[in-house]
Amino acid sequence: MHALAGLRTISRTLLQGYVQRTQATEAQQKSAENDTRLVTAVSGFPKPGSAYNIDNILKGQIGDDAYFVARHVDQWTSAEEFGDDSPSVGGSSAGSSSSSSSSSEDVHRPATGNADVIGVADGVGGWRAYGVDPGQFSMNLMKCCERLVVAGYFQGSQPASLLAQGFREMQENKQQIIGSSTACLMMLSHTDLKLYTANIGDSGFLVVRQGEVVHRSQEQQHYFNTPFQLSLPPTHLQSEVLSDRPESADSYEFSVEDGDVILLATDGIFDNVPDNLLIAEMYKVQHCKDIQRLQQTANSIALMARRLSRDPKFLSPFSKNALAAGIEAEGGKPDDITVLLATVNL
Repeated sequence: MHALAGLRTISRTLLQGYVQRTQATEAQQKSAENDTRLVTAVSGFPKPGSAYNIDNILKGQIGDDAYFVARHVDQWTSAEEFGDDSPSVGGSSAGSSSSSSSSSEDVHRPATGNADVIGVADGVGGWRAYGVDPGQFSMNLMKCCERLVVAGYFQGSQPASLLAQGFREMQENKQQIIGSSTACLMMLSHTDLKLYTANIGDSGFLVVRQGEVVHRSQEQQHYFNTPFQLSLPPTHLQSEVLSDRPESADSYEFSVEDGDVILLATDGIFDNVPDNLLIAEMYKVQHCKDIQRLQQTANSIALMARRLSRDPKFLSPFSKNALAAGIEAEGGKPDDITVLLATVNL
């Protein structure tokens, strides 16, 4: 009974928040269906013992995890691409207007920043031992990337460069945020309709087509349960903290098809939910353009991950990897859970 009540609550609150965050995208979908590339829903839970704060989740933070969903469309490119006589209005999923150029030269310049962009990051929890909130680093990293997308200061085919730019902003901040984080960014370019990704650490993605995995990321780990990570340690801890460069991110690019289903998530999903269960849920929403239905499936995946993470007898992907590394383990891995579920609408 308690679980059922919880399901109703997360479905209602996350759906309401998602609709608020994506008013611009929904308006574009109704007025010009071809102008909507990704239909996206977000769901998740903080790790056990953390307060469930829906306001934080709607702002992009789930425990030590963080995420963003953004879109940039230049006005002049929209007119040229869709054959309109006058420029159409672009924007981001967060409701901010896109940048555009008014010079006649720019109209003939190739579009480089027109894309739907999504991202997740997972703050390294070990920083709590030093009195540092791990969620602040991941949250600020995603916010920096989101601002760059909304402003148009990015290349629509270079997520690794966007990640490096966002990290550089944090490095140059006068009030530097201490911490570490994994990160995974994904761009659907409006120019060539390809998907471009950059992944550092053990967050990642799956792309499913007709019930089959056609693309997936690979974990980057120094050793078991120690992923690659971007770090900004204080001076006295620099020799003790793992710190990888944005250039170390694995980059992928591939074409997508109408109806493809994309899952972008932190390790709270991948450590607890086997691929076959993820694929079964994703298959249900292929070609789905209904945001409510997509949200329900994202919620189902998040709830599944939370349930399995608390099962002490479940042979989870995490416990299998631990056994392969010579470590005795069983059960799920309680962790922050963040899932972005999207369908490609061409």
